[in-house]
Amino acid sequence: MLKFLSRVKIEFNALDPRTASCMEFLAQCNSRKAKESNPACEVEVKRGKVECAPQITVTFVNGVEEVFDATTTPAQSIRNLILEKGRQLETEQMFREAGESWPVIIPDEELSQIAPPTKPRKAEDKKQ
Repeated sequence: MLKFLSRVKIEFNALDPRTASCMEFLAQCNSRKAKESNPACEVEVKRGKVECAPQITVTFVNGVEEVFDATTTPAQSIRNLILEKGRQLETEQMFREAGESWPVIIPDEELSQIAPPTKPRKAEDKKQ
């Protein structure tokens, strides 16, 4: 998960009962596997005494920053969103390295084409 991120900032009030998502996400960030995937990713934790909603801010390697409300978003959902966006970043990078334009534009006429079957039909299927 951290391999797609350059920075993670987790902010919460330690006395707030809504910090479960922050704590779980922090545990995921501190796991050996996550740290090994990107040792350069900076993980910052701010435990404040001010009454503010728990939040998690992530900065992707391309500089895009996203803020999650940790009171309503489970840690696993945040992780899944990061992985999904990370896969998109990898795909974009792969296309750019191959000299292809991004995003890929598929002409409308190709979208409406019917794809040929993937398996040849058996003779008895053709009779029906």
